[in-house]
Amino acid sequence: MTKAFSNGKYAIVGAGLMGRLLAVALAKRGAQVELFEKGGSDAANAAARIAAAMLAPLAESAITEDNVVRMGVHSLPRWKQLIDELAKPVYFQQDGTLILWHRQDASDAERFASHLERNCDRNQALSKPIHLDSQSLAEIEPGVADRFTQGLYLPNEGQLDNRQLLEALLVEFTLMKVPCHWNQSIDPEQLRNSEHGFDWVIDCRGLGAKDSWKQLGDTSKDLRGVRGEVIRLYAPEVKLRRPTRLIHPRYPIYIAPKEDDVYVVGATEIESEDLSPMSVRSAMELLSAVYTVHSGFAEARILEMATQCRPTLKDNLPEIFVDQKSNQADLMMINGLYRHGFMISPAILDCALEVLSSGSSSTAIELGLEVTGSTHQELSACA
Repeated sequence: MTKAFSNGKYAIVGAGLMGRLLAVALAKRGAQVELFEKGGSDAANAAARIAAAMLAPLAESAITEDNVVRMGVHSLPRWKQLIDELAKPVYFQQDGTLILWHRQDASDAERFASHLERNCDRNQALSKPIHLDSQSLAEIEPGVADRFTQGLYLPNEGQLDNRQLLEALLVEFTLMKVPCHWNQSIDPEQLRNSEHGFDWVIDCRGLGAKDSWKQLGDTSKDLRGVRGEVIRLYAPEVKLRRPTRLIHPRYPIYIAPKEDDVYVVGATEIESEDLSPMSVRSAMELLSAVYTVHSGFAEARILEMATQCRPTLKDNLPEIFVDQKSNQADLMMINGLYRHGFMISPAILDCALEVLSSGSSSTAIELGLEVTGSTHQELSACA
């Protein structure tokens, strides 16, 4: 595959998670890459910056499609490989996910556990959840043993530090001398003109590509934003070892422990493209819920309350679209990663590289990732 890229020239528009991953992957394979981003190098406006970056295909299987779960399973070992290749360290952990619930929510937890077990029966790549009694819970996560007497442990799931990853990918641009055009808003169609000399233009703009997807003329490809809200806390009195999720009928939450006693807490998912600050209600519910998990959060310091909108297609599934025309650079559009960006992005990356290399992707077929195109028969076969 490396040989296929060595003489290619690629423009990537959008320097969020997918844009950065693709730029680094292509540059490492010998391609000439240029990156265009309407914001700055800090990714301040990227959805990837406001995320918990949990890699939890079994936990997410309760609320998402089987193909997304398969992409998550594929991506877990790939994340370790990708991070190991970076010059700057990135926090990565694969110590599983802990599921907790209060006594009054036991029936919801039982249904949740049964759902996960059925999903494991359908997908042998998933590790079955382990039921924890008070003793085994105290052994695996002693910090919550005084408030909970049972739980579920999901082996092999993981997480990474999203902000460290974005910074590490930025370092790779410098090391590999990738030209980066920061604070430059540009329509990918402009870069397809032959005067620029690109072989491929890759659109990774997330919600910024809303008009481009709408112009495809298929309402199922219309992008929308789904608002998410997270709180970052500094809580030195709390010593959670792994991402923890609380089952609750009104405000289920996740708590993702990062390095240096920092915790990312979130849950909300709102059908809105509103980017205004977090509401009082959301803040109160998140903070109240997190306190019920561990009393040490009472003295935590609020580092940040942040909101962002995740780019989402009508079916909540990711898609790669390819447009190839004569006398123009080929166009690839990648979008719709929804709330699963970090969980599935290595799978999307691998499929995109195969399409760029050969015009089709056996990995996409295997994982159920939709790849559509306007001209090539091979691309139609991937859909």
